[in-house]
Amino acid sequence: MQIEFMKMHGLGNDFIVFDAPAASAGSLDARQISALADRHTGIGFDQALMLEPPRDPKTRAFYRIFNADGSEVEQCGNGVRCVAALLYERAPQAGREFLLDSPGGRIEARVREDGLVSVDMGAPNFTPAALPFDASGESYVYALNVNGREIDIGAVSMGNPHAVLRVPDIDTAPVDRLGPAIEHHPRFAKRTNVGFMQILDRGHIRLRVHERGVGETRACGTGACAAVAVGRRHGLLDEEVEVALKGGKVRISWPGEGQHLWMTGPVARVFSGSIDI
Repeated sequence: MQIEFMKMHGLGNDFIVFDAPAASAGSLDARQISALADRHTGIGFDQALMLEPPRDPKTRAFYRIFNADGSEVEQCGNGVRCVAALLYERAPQAGREFLLDSPGGRIEARVREDGLVSVDMGAPNFTPAALPFDASGESYVYALNVNGREIDIGAVSMGNPHAVLRVPDIDTAPVDRLGPAIEHHPRFAKRTNVGFMQILDRGHIRLRVHERGVGETRACGTGACAAVAVGRRHGLLDEEVEVALKGGKVRISWPGEGQHLWMTGPVARVFSGSIDI
């Protein structure tokens, strides 16, 4: 089976985007995805995004997300911006604004004339069951026992689960140590992404993210959304926030509780190719 793909990235968070194989050609399993993700012997990527025909005629496509370890996840913020840019490139006559669908829910996308892509990531969901997270009730802050030490986190779903820690300096944050420990913490039934947030002022934060099934990435779109949602809920951030990640910057706009959150940032094509599976 041969797969034709586009290698893309959003702020260095990199992907392959490809059309789902025809039923007669079979499908990819977790082992094959993981092999493709290997940066030495495969293509190399953080996530693979597979495009399927729309399941609802009001949407342009249905996309599925697979992490580098082969596990399928619900949502990917930088990834959906890449998907939107590619679909617009394929059919510009269909317009710059359209709906996409995914396991994590429906996304409204806008491909702007300046090349940036804005996506409506929906309303942040702070209920523990949405992640899911084992807690007796919803709280702004949860105390999590990690390796015998209590750590305060915020928890939110952006279509996928996120734990957010506030740190004084992301350059010295123990991402390598705490990221995997929190990702696999037993209170997160489906594991979690882990964000380490440094607040510079009410309109600017710095962020590092350990992604579930991948490790630390150069950027994480849903992680940026989650960090701003948690920081804003705690009264520390304004409605418009610039998030600086290792790979660059995105802008997050969130009016507040119950409202939809928008993310805007760049995407880039790297190369196209084909590979035999």
